[in-house]
Amino acid sequence: MGFSLLGLIVSIAVLAPNLLLLWFPPHGQNTVARVPRLLEGVERMGQALCLVVPAITLPGAIVWWWALPAVLALAIYYGLWGRYLVAGRAQALLYASLWRVPVPMAVMPVVVFLCAAAWLSNPWIAIAAAVLALGHIPVALLTRRAIRSAPSE
Repeated sequence: MGFSLLGLIVSIAVLAPNLLLLWFPPHGQNTVARVPRLLEGVERMGQALCLVVPAITLPGAIVWWWALPAVLALAIYYGLWGRYLVAGRAQALLYASLWRVPVPMAVMPVVVFLCAAAWLSNPWIAIAAAVLALGHIPVALLTRRAIRSAPSE
């Protein structure tokens, strides 16, 4: 245990874009998916862990080359936020595919945190990322399905 500036930077870099939803909420129809409480709880737990754990656990030996895939995944994630903002801010854009990845805005944060775990030699970040993946990706898939099956306006 201890403060990690690099871990804090990773957490803020990944989670801060979500604040865009406060100023730029989705336009049009907003579909709410029915999500099992347990799954919703796991998602929230993963989000909290990924915010806190990187900042409060000391890194091990820094493996600098792992920073490259972490930055690449973060750049893709930021690009997806850009797509949402530029393409009209429809809720469906938050769950739209990229290449063959069905919910990349749920997958990319997990990838960033897993790469950060390797970069910082910190297994606790990997565990937090795994919890996030167990909740966030299935919730995103359920929401995507609900959006696709909702009647259009």
